[in-house]
Amino acid sequence: MSPAAASQPATSKIQAMTSQLQTALASVVQAQPETLRLVVVCLLCRGHLLLEDAPGLGKTTLAKALSKALALRMKRIQCTPDLMPSDITGISVYNSEEHQFHFMPGPVFSNLVLADEINRATPRTQAALLEAMAEGTVSADRKTYQLPNPFMVMATQNPVEFSGTFPLPEAQLDRFFMRLSLGYPNEEQEVAMMMAQQQGHPLDALKPLLNETTLLALQAQVDKVTLAEPMARYISQLVRATREQPGVKLGASPRGSLALMQASRALALISGRKAVTPDVIKPLLEPILAHRILFRDAALQRIEGRQEFWQQLLSSVAVPDYASDDKPAAQPDSDAYNNTDHSA
Repeated sequence: MSPAAASQPATSKIQAMTSQLQTALASVVQAQPETLRLVVVCLLCRGHLLLEDAPGLGKTTLAKALSKALALRMKRIQCTPDLMPSDITGISVYNSEEHQFHFMPGPVFSNLVLADEINRATPRTQAALLEAMAEGTVSADRKTYQLPNPFMVMATQNPVEFSGTFPLPEAQLDRFFMRLSLGYPNEEQEVAMMMAQQQGHPLDALKPLLNETTLLALQAQVDKVTLAEPMARYISQLVRATREQPGVKLGASPRGSLALMQASRALALISGRKAVTPDVIKPLLEPILAHRILFRDAALQRIEGRQEFWQQLLSSVAVPDYASDDKPAAQPDSDAYNNTDHSA
């Protein structure tokens, strides 16, 4: 059997597993399917997610549902102005019997860390997450501790309350792979939410679908998706164009190019596409690049005001002629799935 033929069952299995995960999240959180799809993309890219939305829209519930569906260890950090960095990373405690200090790991030593209302913590405490998000390690008392793998930070912030908040600096915003907004549910979704919670919360009935081993295998498949040089150049031109727009004070960094590349590979993989195309890249501009750009115009601070900005940006960059779809998006190792127990 040829490698391409052998990859087809595994590719179909990847689509089935990610689709089941999205369905499980949708059973708990009433959000647009496209938004939940992007959450899965962020997860497969080993990225960190910033959820910016009004209160009561299910940001915390989404994090809990994701951890439960994947059977991951999750810790929640309620950010407040008096929260200290050691409350996140951990603290050394003196043992009088052994006459030495022992490091007590903080909540950051989990697979999924929920930093609730992160903009209520002081900049010093916010910075405690920088090393963990960038390197997957924590340094304390001249020692470096490795964080578990997989590791993901999901942070929430409320954009409508500014009293007693500390806006995230650009350096930390850039550490987040993606920024999403769940938005208000439509009428049908809101009615469905009320009907589903009459006898309890759907989160209580959610069963694990995957485990850590399967998740790591899925993440490894994203790294096998190839990106043609014309598509890489197209991504580069789009990101570089953000630095030249008149309404932009600070454009997206090269880290934005890498994030856009990785997200497009993951989206192509779970969509069953054989290659990354411009149609895969375009919908990722807002969630991947918007929080990495410093806008001059106040109207561009809102997602509604950025629609025209992205249209102008896309029209300023020529779409490459490359549209070949004759190569598989990846060469998945079918044995990795046939020999893996997907349940927890």
